[in-house]
Amino acid sequence: MGCSTVQSFTYVSPVVSSAEEEYHQRSFMEVLSPNVYSSKLWETSRHWQHYSDNMFTFDIDKDTFALKPMNCPGHCLMFAHRPRSWREMPIRFADFGALHRNEPSGTLHGLTHVRRFQQDDAHIFCTVEQIEEEIKGCLQFLQSVYSTFGFSFQLNLSTRPENFLGEVEIWDEAEKQLQNSLMEFGKPWKMNPGDGAFYGPKIDIKIKDAIGRYHQCATIQLDFQLPVRFNLTYVSKDGDDKKNPVIIHRAILGSVERMIAILSENYGGKWPFWLSPRQVMVIPVEPTCEKYALQVSTEFFEEGFMADVDLDHSCTLNKKIQNAQLDQYNFILVVGEKEKTNNAVNVRTRDNKIHGEISVTSAIDKLKNLKKSRTLNAEEEF
Repeated sequence: MGCSTVQSFTYVSPVVSSAEEEYHQRSFMEVLSPNVYSSKLWETSRHWQHYSDNMFTFDIDKDTFALKPMNCPGHCLMFAHRPRSWREMPIRFADFGALHRNEPSGTLHGLTHVRRFQQDDAHIFCTVEQIEEEIKGCLQFLQSVYSTFGFSFQLNLSTRPENFLGEVEIWDEAEKQLQNSLMEFGKPWKMNPGDGAFYGPKIDIKIKDAIGRYHQCATIQLDFQLPVRFNLTYVSKDGDDKKNPVIIHRAILGSVERMIAILSENYGGKWPFWLSPRQVMVIPVEPTCEKYALQVSTEFFEEGFMADVDLDHSCTLNKKIQNAQLDQYNFILVVGEKEKTNNAVNVRTRDNKIHGEISVTSAIDKLKNLKKSRTLNAEEEF
């Protein structure tokens, strides 16, 4: 992961917080699992046998430990910490903790492929009968998030491979439910026969950016094997206390760092207002208005906006406005003696659309509503 400066962190914070709000609204329990686990846990999950070369490991008192590269084993422990009943299913965990993967140096690339990253890593523990409804919820979730960013996406269903584990009947039922969910969702999708993981079928989602490139970010993966390995059970409606749940591995953003990189290229520097690290620039017309400009900037900052003020005496007013537009400040607030007298600002956008004079209070209220709505066209809608 790269270092997050104040402005770069401004991208990350609203992306994560908006996802957290969506998770809460969809009845996910946000949890935080440990960063370090014993190798014994990874042996149980079989990650140690297949993935240990990509894990950061170290020894403590003759025992081997590793930084977690994924959250699913930890979430299995959370599910297993007490008896479970069919009445509380599905159980949905969401985890935004840091993950570490010891990727070869040759594969590292900017923010798109890093060794330490944050992910909206979620796991749904449900019954076989609940798969279809949960998948529908996952698809609606990703559509809500991606439409907010302005992305379109492709859907691909990958089915049972030759080396699958488990019972054919369970696979057939799961694949049928996935197909039903996709059909009801109403978006085009493609079948990838035999391309599923050995432990369950999956839906891969690729987002399309502004120049037509596709990026793999989200995934919806069924898992029949991890519940068996961790001996996860619940008491079914008919009294069977040895019933294994199904796990749905689910990520919408994927790596937050990778999503930020994709968004950066997609917007080409012209960030939507709600995500922008440069939301408001206040420009005084003359030195006698500088104190008022600082006051206005402070008011906007205290209301939660990224607000700056240009006090550079070497630049003309027009040059300051031009600089703010080139720096992609969404809104430029010019203040002179008239605005100071009226406790107002004169509003224009980075595309030089002039909205004119408006009171500071009204401007703050309008921008609050635009930020809350997460619109992609705040400058036009002001």
